[in-house]
Amino acid sequence: MGRHSRRGRAEKPDTGAMPVAQPAPGTGAGRRRRSAQAQAEAQAQAQAEAQAQAQAQAQAQAEAQAQPPAARGKGARPAPSEGPRPHPEHREQGGAWGDLGAGAYVTSDPSQAHAQSRVPGPRREYVAAFDGLDPQGPAHGPEHDPDDVFAAGAPPRRPTDPDDPYGPDGDPDPEDEALRAEQADAVREKGHRGRTVTGIAAAAVTTVLAAVVAFQVALGEGGDARAGAVDAGEVREQAESASRSHAERPAPAEPTAEPEPETYEQKMGKKYPLDPELKASGKFEAIGGLDKAPGTGEKIRYRVDVEKGLDLDGKLFAQAVQKTLNDERSWAHGGARTFERVSSGETDFVITLASPGTTDVWCAKSGLDTSVDTVSCDSAATERIMVNAYRWAQGAKTYGDAIHAYRQMLINHEVGHRLGFNHEMCSKDGALAPVMQQQTKFLEYNGFKCRPNAWAYPGN
Repeated sequence: MGRHSRRGRAEKPDTGAMPVAQPAPGTGAGRRRRSAQAQAEAQAQAQAEAQAQAQAQAQAQAEAQAQPPAARGKGARPAPSEGPRPHPEHREQGGAWGDLGAGAYVTSDPSQAHAQSRVPGPRREYVAAFDGLDPQGPAHGPEHDPDDVFAAGAPPRRPTDPDDPYGPDGDPDPEDEALRAEQADAVREKGHRGRTVTGIAAAAVTTVLAAVVAFQVALGEGGDARAGAVDAGEVREQAESASRSHAERPAPAEPTAEPEPETYEQKMGKKYPLDPELKASGKFEAIGGLDKAPGTGEKIRYRVDVEKGLDLDGKLFAQAVQKTLNDERSWAHGGARTFERVSSGETDFVITLASPGTTDVWCAKSGLDTSVDTVSCDSAATERIMVNAYRWAQGAKTYGDAIHAYRQMLINHEVGHRLGFNHEMCSKDGALAPVMQQQTKFLEYNGFKCRPNAWAYPGN
């Protein structure tokens, strides 16, 4: 029957002890007991509701802390199969970590609130740490000390619970307290060890970089790498010395400018290699362009041809002919004549630069043998004045290194034949040789020794 039955008190056997008076059901003591029981039931129900709310808050905090930093604040949640994970600094009794699991449930029966609010399994000790906490109180965050779990929000003492970490006298079990302290130390040690490893790695990298810089500074001074440690003062001194050495180095030289092209005089003063037995193609090519006659005398028009296959500057040859013939010391002396170079049309003659073999062929057309001394000729039976390319390139012993003057003499001598002048001989010892003398062959004649001369009118 129910506990509110009106049945009288049962007779108890006489044990010799004085009976204790029991209040009657209808008396004031009975009402006070029922009122106290109702208050206890209401308090147990309120405590069960607070406990369920604290459990939900702890689970939400564990899920939030288990998320990656990039996902926090964006509503990200772990996969359902992963389950909620506790905060890394919240430890459990018994050394176990795990999910709340299916053991976390709430009943509406106030009489069963205390018994069923305890979470069975490995998570029971963890949830028990939150019993009695204010649901609106501060949440455990990353800065919460795990040692304060039982100090700031200790669960209510339940001496009748065999798994309660608090003993019958209300003091913590020394073994459980030592285990909790050991777990907290392990958590802190793991964090400290990670930070220590990171710090050691950073310090090692810094040390290696400093050593490399010191070694490079030492090598930059020109010395050998020295064994042993280099103190900071020595490294600083070496760095300053390296900076001074760098400042004392001369500025890099300016880029070399492109060499200026050779002048006419420079080109005319150089000898060029050429085989005296060379016979080129036998075909000729006119040098293009027009060099107008500069004077007012008799105009003589001519063309310059160069044999194909000669490794000589045909334009330089044409320039030399025009300059030489129109010089005051040449056949244009006193304005008697003026010479104009053309590349086509009617001409008075064609001055031709040809290989020794081709020169011999064209000179032979006029009955002249130029093969004996490798010389030039005026092939009067043709339109061509033949200038031997070997003599143009190498000169003659009679002129030595005066190759420019020899080339001027060569042009004046052969054109003089075309103008009607014959050979002449030196007639006075030490005098200038006549331009019409065969100066390529000799400067001495009949006991007189003359000096080289390139001009028809050399003056004094």
